[in-house]
Amino acid sequence: MTKLVKKLILFYVAFSLVATPLELFAAQKKSQKRVHASQKSSVSKSRISSRSRLKSSRLKKIHYKSRKSPALTQAQYLAADRYDGSGMLELSSAKALIVNQNSGEVIYAKNTNATTPIASITKLMTAMVMLDAQLSLDDTLTVSNEDVDYLKGTSSRLKVGAELSRSDMLQLALMASENRAASAISRHYPGGRYAFIRAMNAKAIQLGMINTTFLDSTGLNSGNVSTAEDLAKMVAAAYQYPEIRMASTSPSHEVYVNGHTYGVNFNNTNGLVRGGEWQIGLSKTGYISEAGRCLVMQAQIAGEPMIIVLLDSNGKLTRIGDANRVRKWMEYNSEPKMTTTGQADALKLNPSTNEVMAGRIS
Repeated sequence: MTKLVKKLILFYVAFSLVATPLELFAAQKKSQKRVHASQKSSVSKSRISSRSRLKSSRLKKIHYKSRKSPALTQAQYLAADRYDGSGMLELSSAKALIVNQNSGEVIYAKNTNATTPIASITKLMTAMVMLDAQLSLDDTLTVSNEDVDYLKGTSSRLKVGAELSRSDMLQLALMASENRAASAISRHYPGGRYAFIRAMNAKAIQLGMINTTFLDSTGLNSGNVSTAEDLAKMVAAAYQYPEIRMASTSPSHEVYVNGHTYGVNFNNTNGLVRGGEWQIGLSKTGYISEAGRCLVMQAQIAGEPMIIVLLDSNGKLTRIGDANRVRKWMEYNSEPKMTTTGQADALKLNPSTNEVMAGRIS
């Protein structure tokens, strides 16, 4: 009996010595599992929180973008300004000039001699230089890699290899502000693009545009600069070309690229042309970030031929709102009085018709 008790005691002691480390190990593993589970839960919550914050941030950004650039109907586009025409004429564009095309009387002037990038307003000069060269409008021009915009990265519906007549290229450059069309026009000029740019600057000097410089035919280069006063002269000169008047004021135009039987439709970038409420004789819009939103027009307002130059407008509707203000103000006031910031109250728009159409039979 004594021997049995001794054996049991020895067995119990031995078992205790072995069991204690095993229990400690098991407890340690259990504790580690709890810690791991806690950390996992914390990370999961953190991820959920991060995702929620990211989602919220994205929603805010989307909401901000939707407020900044809303999808506009044509009616909203034309009704952007509720001004009734009474009171003083005030425009939001940073530089502006409203002048009577016949008399040169300045109705409104704001920073008219400030040099600024002019974006696609450039294309009016592109059109004049092309037409002055008296090249066949039926010639086929091909879009190449040289016409792709690597400067701003703008897209185009005219793919590399697209073939259109010079007439269609002119139409798209003026009406839809197609950069590849304007680029192809300059590239197919006698002497190439370099000769074309030289001709643009020579034409500017000829028209008395002393504060104007052109570096390309599209306006994508922010080095294409001018003033509101110079651009009024350019609009007056461009108005002498029937092709420019027709192309720039067409609401839309369908082209058949590479002779395909199905057409591709392009719309005018000026909503006022598409709206049909204005009598517009010439139109051109422009935009790059350095230039802001730009608009130049020749239009009949209150029975008078007016030239409107609106530059560096902030926001998609500002230039349209300003144009509507001008029209309503002139219609409201039978005898408009000049609103100016100190510039001369008359502007010589055309040196002479012969100078404008130099070397070309009108």
